Amino acid sequence: MTITENLDAFLDDFGVSCTAGAVTALGILDMPSQVLLSDAILSTDYTLTAKAASFGSLQYGDAITVAGVAYTVREAQYIDDGQMVQLGLQKT
Repeated sequence: MTITENLDAFLDDFGVSCTAGAVTALGILDMPSQVLLSDAILSTDYTLTAKAASFGSLQYGDAITVAGVAYTVREAQYIDDGQMVQLGLQKT
């Protein structure tokens, strides 16, 4: 038996509008902070989780706007069954 999931329902509650080229869809932006150098430096690592059908073709250097803020893709990794993608981002 195949389990099917409604990915839109997952994104509807927490997603923000994202645009890359002609594609606009929802994604979830995470901004975890990390303390570096004995509490002297605080770094933020931006990660966007979205449907692979929408943003799975993005690669290093591609531009994406998330909630009105411009970012550049650092890396793209598919999650689990490949229906979702996690994009490592940096602010442009």
